[in-house]
Formats: sequence, structure tokens, C-alpha cells
Amino acid sequence: MENTNLNNVKTKAIDLLKELITIPSFSKEEHETANSIGNFLKHQGIEFNRMGNNIIAYNLHFDKQKPSILLNSHHDTVKPNAGYTKNPFEAIEQNGKLYGLGSNDAGGSLVSLLATFIHFYSQEITDNLIFVASAEEEISGKNGISSVLEHIPKCELAIVGEPTEMKMAVAEKGLLVIDAVAIGKAGHAARNEGENAIYNAMEDILKIKDFKFKKCSNYLGENKVSATIIKAGQQHNVVPDSCEFTMDVRVTDAYTLEEAFEEIQSQLNAKLIARSFRLQSSFLPENHKMMEVAHALGLEKFGSPTLSDQALIPFDSVKIGPGKSERSHTADEFIELKEIEEGIKIYIQLLEKYMNHKNIAK
Repeated sequence: MENTNLNNVKTKAIDLLKELITIPSFSKEEHETANSIGNFLKHQGIEFNRMGNNIIAYNLHFDKQKPSILLNSHHDTVKPNAGYTKNPFEAIEQNGKLYGLGSNDAGGSLVSLLATFIHFYSQEITDNLIFVASAEEEISGKNGISSVLEHIPKCELAIVGEPTEMKMAVAEKGLLVIDAVAIGKAGHAARNEGENAIYNAMEDILKIKDFKFKKCSNYLGENKVSATIIKAGQQHNVVPDSCEFTMDVRVTDAYTLEEAFEEIQSQLNAKLIARSFRLQSSFLPENHKMMEVAHALGLEKFGSPTLSDQALIPFDSVKIGPGKSERSHTADEFIELKEIEEGIKIYIQLLEKYMNHKNIAK
């Protein structure tokens, strides 16, 4: 694609982001933004499929015999917080910044990946490209990316668009939520009867406070476990026979969620129940081709503590995109327009070098 055409696509991508900002798209309520993204593709002459509120498009010369690369970002948002001084649903452009809910997380990444997809759309390239604008990312919903993956060809790599300042997250922490029940024996508080389940729970919680996992990650350091909820008792004069508490466990690529659960269970007396093992940690092997490409482009590599659709993707993936993570979910969210332009440039370089590297390797 000539530079003039690419510049035109960049302009249209930014216009799409402005349109998306004006449309409320809270998780599970993304119908209208899905319409908007679909209409955008239609006007570009690109066919697409829709699954729920997920939009899926394939490059023009898609070939089942070729390997596939997934380009994915999300179009749902959290709800705006009370600190906003600007209208969160108005796309306000000031001093090179575009303000609005979802501009940074992850609208900038979404439209940058979409522009990149359009750049390669009609080219004869070595790999297929599959673009997915996913729903329900903010709640890791079952009608988001995980519902799409069952219906598209298996990919050898995913590029997940999230605000990382175009640094490449090659590892991401997973999330394990564990509900625990400490058991005691009911009794009258005045007569010093029974076995207080609260005290039993406290013993376990103190172990959690000082708990160190055996293995450590090169990119993400140690797993982190925190007690976040506790409840027990019905009456002031009755020693409770059970105490429930909840743990939030952020799991590095050194562990599967199942392994982390077992290690915690071995140290505690309470009965533990994991809510889900869906949100696994992820990492890119050191010898992966994308590691070499990142090095060649001078991209900083890091481990991400924040959760994304990466946790639901069962094949190799990296997380990279324009914008800054610390702006996400904050009042008066914004992205700089130059960040989007730089994002498109780096995404294109990333794919070109990745596909070229594979040809050289052959």
C-alpha cells in the first residue's frame, strides 16, 4: 500500500476511534460499537463475520494451508468513574490528545491493529491475518474472545492490543480467585465453648500474608496472593462454626493456575475452592521468532501484571499497543494521536519482520 493510502487509513482509523468514544460500550452492552466497526469494514470493502458482539475479518487471500496470526483488541469499556471533568462520551481533541472513555483502553490499540490489518489486507503474504474486535474483555466474559476462538482456524501467534507504550509484554500474570472455608465448632461466647472458626481462619490468613511460592518468574517475579474478603458469624454471643474468606492470586508464567492452587492448599487448613481455572498466565518462549523480531526492532520486553484477553488465548501471544496502562480506567482518559500513528508503524514493522524472518529461516 502506498504511503498516501496508508495515511488515509490512519486518518480513517482515528475517525473511527472518535466515533467509538461517543457510543457507550460497557461489557455485555457492545452492540452499537460492534455495528460501528462492522460498518467501517464494509466501507473499506472488507467482508466480516459477527459472533455476538465480536467482529471477525480475514485477509483477502486467506489460505487454509498457511499459518495464521491473530490481531486482537477489544471494544468494550468499564463504566466512567465519578472523577471525570470532561464528557466521557465526547471525543475531545486538544493539544494532540484525544480524550474520551475507551480512547486509551483499548481504542487506540483497536484502531491501530485495524489499520495494520487493512494495510496487509489485499497483499500476498506468507501468513493469514485474522482480525478480531472482541467483546467482554473487561470482565473476561464467556461471550468474548473465548467464544470466537472455537470458530476460527488455530493460530500460531496472537498480537493482543493493549496500552503498553509499544513495549512488548512477553509474559502476563494469570488470575486465580479462591474461596476458602475455615471450620470450627459453634458454642456460647460467654461460656468459652466451641472452636472459633474466625481464629482458625486468622491462622491461615497470617500464613497467606507471609507466604512465598517456591518458583519465581524471570519476567514477572513472584506470585502474589492476597486475602481480600472475610465473613463469619450471625450473632454476637455465638462462636461461629465457619469463617469464609477469599484470596486473589496473581500467578506468573512459572506456574499453571492448578499448580499454584495445589501449593497454596498444601499450606492451609481451610477447605479451598477455585472459582475458575480459565485465566491462565502466559509467556513467550525465549527461542520464539517474535523474541528475535522484538530485539531487531529494539522493542523493550517486559512481564505484564495486568490481565487481558491474552489469558484466554491458548497459543503463543504477545501484548503490545499504543497508550499507557496507567491511564486505563482513570478519569479524563486520553491517548495521544502520535501514539496511534507510531503504533500503526510498529505493528506493520513487527509483522513484516516476523513474516520475513520465517521466510529466511526456511
